[in-house]
Amino acid sequence: MAAMSLQLTVVSLFLLGGVLTFPLGQESCHPTKPDMLNVHLVPHTHDDVGWLKTVDQYFYGDRNDIQHAGVQYILDSVVDQLLKNPDRRFIYVETAFFYRWWRQQSSSMQQTVKQLVNEGRLEFVNGGWCMSDEATTHYSAVIDQMTMGLRFLNETFGPCGRPRVAWHIDPFGHAREHASMFAQMGYDGFFFGRLDYQDRARRMMYREQELLWRASDSLTPPMADLFTGILPNGYNPPEGFCWDQSCDDAPIRDDPDLEDYNVDDVVKRFLAIAEGQSAVYKTNHIIMTMGSDFQYENANLWYKNLDKLIHYVNAQQANGIKVNVLYSTPSCYLQELHRTNLTWALKNDDFFPYADDAHDFWTGYFTSRPALKRYERISNSNLQVVLGRLTNIYFPVLSLSEEAMAVAQHHDAVSGTEKQHVANDYARRLANGWQHCQVLVSNSLAGLSGSTAERIYCDNLNISVCPLTESSKKFSVNVYNPLARPVTWPVRLPVNGTAYVVSDANGKSVDSQVVPVSPATREVRRSRGFAVNELVFQVQAPPLGYTTYSVSLVITYEHFLQVTFDPDTGLLSSLSNLETKQTIKLTQNFYWYNASDGNNVESIQPSGAYIFRPNSSTPFVISKTAKTESIQTPAVQEVRQWFSPWVSQVVRLYADSRALELEWTVGPVPIDDDLGKEVITRLDTSIQTAQYFYTDSNGREVLQRKTDFRPTWNLKQSEPIAGNYYPINSRAFIKDDDDQLTVVTDRSQGGGSINNGSLEIMLHRRLLYDDVRGVAEPLNETSGIFPKGLVVRGRLLLSLDRPASAADAHRPLAQEVVLQTWKHERRSFSGLQAALPPAVHLLTLSQWDKDSVLLRLEHQFQSWESKVNSQPVTVNLQKLFTTLDVLGVSELNLSANQWKDEMKRFSWTPESGTAHLHLSVPSLQHIRT
Repeated sequence: MAAMSLQLTVVSLFLLGGVLTFPLGQESCHPTKPDMLNVHLVPHTHDDVGWLKTVDQYFYGDRNDIQHAGVQYILDSVVDQLLKNPDRRFIYVETAFFYRWWRQQSSSMQQTVKQLVNEGRLEFVNGGWCMSDEATTHYSAVIDQMTMGLRFLNETFGPCGRPRVAWHIDPFGHAREHASMFAQMGYDGFFFGRLDYQDRARRMMYREQELLWRASDSLTPPMADLFTGILPNGYNPPEGFCWDQSCDDAPIRDDPDLEDYNVDDVVKRFLAIAEGQSAVYKTNHIIMTMGSDFQYENANLWYKNLDKLIHYVNAQQANGIKVNVLYSTPSCYLQELHRTNLTWALKNDDFFPYADDAHDFWTGYFTSRPALKRYERISNSNLQVVLGRLTNIYFPVLSLSEEAMAVAQHHDAVSGTEKQHVANDYARRLANGWQHCQVLVSNSLAGLSGSTAERIYCDNLNISVCPLTESSKKFSVNVYNPLARPVTWPVRLPVNGTAYVVSDANGKSVDSQVVPVSPATREVRRSRGFAVNELVFQVQAPPLGYTTYSVSLVITYEHFLQVTFDPDTGLLSSLSNLETKQTIKLTQNFYWYNASDGNNVESIQPSGAYIFRPNSSTPFVISKTAKTESIQTPAVQEVRQWFSPWVSQVVRLYADSRALELEWTVGPVPIDDDLGKEVITRLDTSIQTAQYFYTDSNGREVLQRKTDFRPTWNLKQSEPIAGNYYPINSRAFIKDDDDQLTVVTDRSQGGGSINNGSLEIMLHRRLLYDDVRGVAEPLNETSGIFPKGLVVRGRLLLSLDRPASAADAHRPLAQEVVLQTWKHERRSFSGLQAALPPAVHLLTLSQWDKDSVLLRLEHQFQSWESKVNSQPVTVNLQKLFTTLDVLGVSELNLSANQWKDEMKRFSWTPESGTAHLHLSVPSLQHIRT
């Protein structure tokens, strides 16, 4: 297994039967004319899986006082109109909605729709449960939601239902890791609608709006190469050609006796638009999206006018007009581009950050709704526990938790860009899904242990709430490890006693300490818990298994890190790695940017759910000093800091830990001064960064960033803070030749390196104005518990290492944060005979059907990151599991909807010299095994 490769396998308990076959071409595409400009009209609807209304409200057409939209009526109307003319085409994207609609149809209607799919008149594109966000999602959750949607299409429609094109027309910037995943899922191409306004201007000038995206620096081309097209009008129709019931454009009036007969005018305007578009694209094929948000509820309006448009424009060919208009789909359009056999500009970086004007950077949503972002990440960890449950009991694929997590990946869900009542609905779905999962896990643990004792789940340990441990004198703790390697992890349990004895599954004592619950925690939890203290001890959990701690030789701890504080300010002053004998100056504090209200000379753009726009480039420090309290025990050392009534932190160093924990609590953010606030923490170090810093892409590969710089165009920087923010999904780091400081986050956040040697991360946002991007609400979160404003708690983990070996620490650390040990009588269990090698991550282990499981193994190191762990690795599947007998192995693509050896993608040729390799990176080598 080569560095950073994603491999997917179905491991069968019994041999799989049957063979999947897939069409090699798009036989249903309308013919084009090589000597003409071919205009591909693509009828479509963009159906958000929640935004201004909830998923249910959108499907049923409820709450039309908020937005007129009803997806079930769109699909009803489109199918009816497709049947009236075999030339018509339509594409559909969101499987979450289509799945619902499909289940309500009669068997005869289902057969009719299958016929439309088989004939290519109805085409699925993208095919995931939703159109995922690309800045705030973790790759594991994206793969899961894509797999769920594509599996339904595959099992329902067979080969003709398999999407050939990825379609992300609305997300607000585009991640390189998404493109890499799409390539490994077998897609031939990728189309999107939103592009930075400066980037678009340059690409239009050089006719580079269609390109080849090389989406990995570790995978040998063309494994992660993906043809990418930027759509001409976002995802809307050309101006003046919207014929939906929500539009005001005039229909085509083709009765020559009418006084307002307009065919000639319509044709003239359309030809002018087509000519203008062809001037900024490379071939004699152009694409036009004919549709928009929740359109085609009355599809007859659209199709009647499109039929006429095609007829009257093509009639001009008799007069020498070299334009051919046709109904088309993205895959048909892509096929024609492929047939041109041209070379294409090459891109290696990503499409972040996105701005649609000089002062309008869409970087605020990287942090918006931080509590929901954390809850989504916790829910993903819980879901992986259930998917990798420890028995061979088969449960229905579409569990409540899977559906809730899939919906949460939508680009207006975890992104935090929805209305408040919709955000509440997403959280409710995740909570309901987890309650459903708890039953499954309890049954699995009971089956393994032979114990029917009631299991209590403590969902609020982050605020020291657990009724069982608070009130019991004796209890057991089940700790489940979803990773495929052993994990040592601190457990903190709320208690009211002052001394406890803890023993592991073998009866051996383990050292433990009792520390008082911090005042900040007591303030956050309110009356939900009453523990005075926290019991702290380290657990050691087996790979893909669980162990039980019930009530130690005193462990001799090693200390790997050393932290110093300034006695005058109470702030961090240095961080040392005792193993590597390196020390850096490190100061950390909290600040806030004054959010723009849109009332200034340069721009009327305010900060909002999407947009980050501070009023100045210098943040306001919350306090130059911190009140401190120190607690030192053999197991853990803590310094508790109070910066203000609404900002506090615990700096925590566990024995045997190579990471420093910063547990921050922010809120309620005060707004009595009528100022919106965007709260950050900033780490200022002695590291010489020379404007470079590094962020992850969807939790996987790491990209190098440079302040005030873009790889593919000369940036004119107009927002020095917001224009230098990037998404951070799991980690960010700064480094020089000697030192690397890595910060691992517990949720998706935004951040950047504005000054040399610094790294700032946005933690919380509370705003007073809407940013005029459609939500029509300010981002001002409150709750029943915190009516004065949302209080958010989170963790940052800091590690200091030599650059050559830093990945050996931060890669496994980030996986441990994503898939946390899970605290829940057989006393212990492991699903693996031995731990996987450090370079290999068990990404997926889930029941596929009653006779097979789905296994994904991932080489998690980039090819240049580690001298040891970037090397190829071999895994013997026959000797991997303790409870599974592997009788057969079949390899599929990443999304599990196509056999790997049958996956045939279009081959594209890059232009020479267009890679824009401006960033210095080590040489890469991909090694096959």
